[in-house]
Amino acid sequence: MLEMFNLKEILSVTLILFSVIDILGSIPIIINLRKKVGHIQSEKATIAAGILMVLFLLLGKSILNLFGIGVEDFAIAGALIIFALGAEMILGIEIFKPDPAASSTSTSIVPIAFPLIAGAGTLTTILTLKSEYSQLNIGVGIVLNLIIIYIVLKSTNWLERKLGQTGLDVLRRIFGIILLSIAIKIFKSNVFVG
Repeated sequence: MLEMFNLKEILSVTLILFSVIDILGSIPIIINLRKKVGHIQSEKATIAAGILMVLFLLLGKSILNLFGIGVEDFAIAGALIIFALGAEMILGIEIFKPDPAASSTSTSIVPIAFPLIAGAGTLTTILTLKSEYSQLNIGVGIVLNLIIIYIVLKSTNWLERKLGQTGLDVLRRIFGIILLSIAIKIFKSNVFVG
C-alpha cells in the first residue's frame, strides 16, 4: 500500500489544486463576505468542500460514463477551463462569477465551499487529474489542500495585513501562469492519445 504513494505525484496534484482553488486569490471575497455576515464557519466550509471534492473524485467517472463521455474528452474540456482560470488570474478579469445571492446562515457553504472552493474549475480539475495521476495521490492532494484552505480561512485577516493587496495580486498572477502551463500539458497529452 505504501508503494502506491508517489511524493512527486502528490506534490504536483497539491500544487495544481492549490492553483485552481486559488484560496489566496479568494481572500478579498472571503473578507468581504465576513464583513457582510459577521462570521464564516471555517470548519463547515472546509468539510463541505472536502465532501464535494472526494465524491467527485470517486463518482465523477461513473457520471461521465452515464453520458458516454470518456475521461480523455473530459480532460480536454477540463484543460480548457483550467486555461480560462489561468487567463482570468493573469489578466485580472472575471470569467467565472460567484453566486451573489447568499444568505447569512449559509455563507460558509454557499458561496465559500461551493462554488468558491469546490467549484466547476476544481471539480473539473480533479477528474482531469485522474487521467494523469493515481486516485490515491489525488486524494492525498485534496486532503493537503483542505488543510491549507482551513488555515487560510482561519487567518484571512492576518494574511490581508501581511501580504497586502500587491502581494495578493503577485501571487494570483504567478499561479495563473502555472495554471496556463498545466492546461497546455494536459491538453497536449490527451489530444495526442492513441
